[in-house]
Amino acid sequence: MTTPAKTGDNLPEIYVDADACPVKQEVCKVARRYRLNVILVANARMRVTDPDVARLVVVDGEFNAADDWIVAQVAAGDIVITADIPLASRCVKSGARVLSPTGYEWSDANVGQALATRDLLSELRDAGAMLGGPPPFQPRDRSRFLQNLDQMIQDVKRAR
Repeated sequence: MTTPAKTGDNLPEIYVDADACPVKQEVCKVARRYRLNVILVANARMRVTDPDVARLVVVDGEFNAADDWIVAQVAAGDIVITADIPLASRCVKSGARVLSPTGYEWSDANVGQALATRDLLSELRDAGAMLGGPPPFQPRDRSRFLQNLDQMIQDVKRAR
């Protein structure tokens, strides 16, 4: 496995927790417009639809190997796309900006509560409670994601 090189002009990298991400193509489209690199991190090989913008890193190993790889690589001001709340929490602590595929930004102000809720729901499921899953991904989620990713990139570029 090779580590992608950081951009020379101090631009943010975009890391995508890619295994089940429904917005990979959208990330690449926005990254191309801003001339940013995208690193798709997955546990298995997948097709990269825009190899000029995105690189695939396949991480073999334990259950959280892809998450661990992202956390080890991400720097303050980079952007991470994930629906995984524990990964989001770890990346926020590293100073990264984190966006869910539905366009929700994780931050110091909200990720702790989300992590606690996730853990509580997991305990309830383990105890046999019948709980519904997340709502299905909707076109409005994709639209919100694109709008918020664009704004996040502009904010990060201004801050750098």
